[in-house]
Amino acid sequence: MDAALLQALISGLAVGSAYSLVALGFSVTFTTTKTLNFSHGEFVSAGAFIGMSVLFLAVGKPLTSTSFGGGDPGLAAQAAALIAALAVMGLIGWLLFLVGVRPFARRPGMAWVMSTLGFGVILQSIGLAIWGPKPVVVPSPVGDSVVRMLGVGVRPQEMLMLAVSVLVMLAFDHVMRRTTMGKAMRAVAHNPGVASLMGINVTLVMVGAFVISSALAGLSGFLLAPIAQASLFMGLAVGLKGFSAAMIGGLSNARGCVVGGFLLGVLESFVNLWSAQWREVVIFLLVILVLAFRPNGLFGTRMVEKV
Repeated sequence: MDAALLQALISGLAVGSAYSLVALGFSVTFTTTKTLNFSHGEFVSAGAFIGMSVLFLAVGKPLTSTSFGGGDPGLAAQAAALIAALAVMGLIGWLLFLVGVRPFARRPGMAWVMSTLGFGVILQSIGLAIWGPKPVVVPSPVGDSVVRMLGVGVRPQEMLMLAVSVLVMLAFDHVMRRTTMGKAMRAVAHNPGVASLMGINVTLVMVGAFVISSALAGLSGFLLAPIAQASLFMGLAVGLKGFSAAMIGGLSNARGCVVGGFLLGVLESFVNLWSAQWREVVIFLLVILVLAFRPNGLFGTRMVEKV
């Protein structure tokens, strides 16, 4: 394979893994509560900044710093930052469900769409008040030196993001298909009323879905920050591409969302070889074409409601 094509493939898979995590987050909330978090992109940015703040504290800098100034946090600090990003984002996801989704989820109309959008605006505004709009270069836990492999240059952080994303996706697939928790989530997704009669705590499962979805967004932001720099606006494109990946793969199919994310990342990388200006055109033209012929996505199933 040509070195340029191989480089594009590896880079596309790395970026696609971030899209897949976001798409998986959309799928979790949709299949469980039939709602979506339209501020998911802001959650990605928030996860990056929460992890970054812990790293600042680890190197003895103020929480609101905008530069590491040569400070190099160790692996223990990186692990603490990751745990903090997952935990805080999970807590914010619970808060979003409590105040932004649950009061509107069972009512006519789509008030929850505006409430989730508003929650994202509030989250971003708080971030701007604390850190400002300046992007921050975040040190990678595996170093920034380029590794030569098969004639192409690979950043260790890209490989780390790809490996972690694949492991998370495999673990999630196992939980959904093989464990009692996964069966409970699928039961709630199919029919909340019947699930409640079977003794399943429907509210707890729905809260869990938003906690998991938000934690996945935080993980995506934490892994992306050393590659794309931490910015409060970085999540906008990632969230939109992740949602596009979910639509291509099928919101109701977690595996399809993952495949859609990798497909979108690789396509984006290959189009970059030809002309970067056409990247967004090609990607969203693909989304339109897929939805025109497969409204439920490539792997989604048609939802049939009996009346």
